[in-house]
Amino acid sequence: MTTAIANPPVSVAADDAHTLALVDRPLVLSYFVLSYVYFLIALVAGLLYSMQFIQLYPFPEIEFLSPGRIRMLHTNGLAYGFIANAFLGGLHWAIPRLTMQRVFSDKLSWLILVVWQGIVLATVFGLLTGQAQALEWGETPIWIDPVAVLGLFLVGFNLMTPVIRFSGPMYVSLWYFIAALVWTLLTYTMGNFFTEYWIGGTASGAIIGLFIHDLVGLFVTPIGWGLMYYFVPIILRKPIWSHGLSLVGFWGLAFFYPLNGIHHFLYTPIPMFLQHGAIVATIAVEFVVTTVIVNFFMTLRGSGDALRRSLPIRWFYVGMVLYFVTCLQCAFQTTLTFQRIIHFSDWVVAHAHMVMFGVFGFWILGMMVYLIPRLVGTRGWWSDTLNSWHFWLSVISLVIMIIDLTLGGLVQGFQWKNLVLWEETVRSMVPFWLTRTFSGAAITIAQFLFAFNIYMTVTDRSLRGPIDAEPSYTYG
Repeated sequence: MTTAIANPPVSVAADDAHTLALVDRPLVLSYFVLSYVYFLIALVAGLLYSMQFIQLYPFPEIEFLSPGRIRMLHTNGLAYGFIANAFLGGLHWAIPRLTMQRVFSDKLSWLILVVWQGIVLATVFGLLTGQAQALEWGETPIWIDPVAVLGLFLVGFNLMTPVIRFSGPMYVSLWYFIAALVWTLLTYTMGNFFTEYWIGGTASGAIIGLFIHDLVGLFVTPIGWGLMYYFVPIILRKPIWSHGLSLVGFWGLAFFYPLNGIHHFLYTPIPMFLQHGAIVATIAVEFVVTTVIVNFFMTLRGSGDALRRSLPIRWFYVGMVLYFVTCLQCAFQTTLTFQRIIHFSDWVVAHAHMVMFGVFGFWILGMMVYLIPRLVGTRGWWSDTLNSWHFWLSVISLVIMIIDLTLGGLVQGFQWKNLVLWEETVRSMVPFWLTRTFSGAAITIAQFLFAFNIYMTVTDRSLRGPIDAEPSYTYG
């Protein structure tokens, strides 16, 4: 189709009239604002859910606000409300500028935005009224699934059109985006239709494991890394260190990640050769991720000051470090030896928060910090101080939560292994759960600070002015 190049065209790095004209900025801003609204709702839901563990849940007698339903609101709100909307906004910014082509139809883009919000809100209604499917990360009610699949198909058609029309060399970000648009449609269809209508029993469990992990590895991961390959070289004003290494990361992801999913169901009736294959593939992914991390940190070499002056770069690279830690941890925790201790424990909860918020959430927040002033047409942010508070409060609180739940999970696991009375294991976890609630509250407060800063930046007309090609960030 096209050959590959090591860096995006120079023209995509500058916000001149031509490149800005390729992007529907109100559309991208709408995706970001809606994404952040869902993010706040999902965080509040998670905070409420955590309160049941310390016997402070405020709605014990209200069925549609029962903790189990609120927990599904938390997870699905983050996946389909926060992450999906933010990534759609990022794709509508990056793909036109990488291909120098507009999307197939701006009207279709706006239709997709409206329909996707309908899908998310219908999912919320279905979950809170008890219509969830018994499928982890796929609890969306069965009557929503066909509409979601149609929406994913339209997203792929609209965003793939400029790629197909593009005749120049293809940057690695486009490789990730093309793969994600195809993989996501296939993954969602597999998880929500095969297990519902055609496959049952142990085989269904294997497919569910693939769906759970592929939703992260074949939807969130390729779009996240693709956006990092787009934004980091542009902000640093230097080429990615090794295009060859970037392709190793891409093909390693494509080959190994789809084989990981069954590690969610170790010690089950699923054939052991499949479980062993998932373990080996999971460990292999850590080597793949290492090549990507090396590539980005070698790109940063000689530009380390960007970690101080550029808040988006700081968000991006903290997320990369946490991604490396997540995958390193996963390489150990997926082994049968580790699973004997940590299975079903709060270690898994710490792991999930580290990757979904600490990695992809941080990347999205960095992307918003970088793009929102450009989308609004302001000279910068209303308050750099609030952005600094938002960053440090988010990072510190998340690290506390990760350490807390990781240690708590080990306490749980060893107590279960030693057949300690169940009531005693619950009592021993109360301090960890209390710390989790306080750190979650601090994370939530940090996001409301950023929401206020977004509102003031959008509404303060005194900030309006020409958009710098690359503004200089001076955050503490």
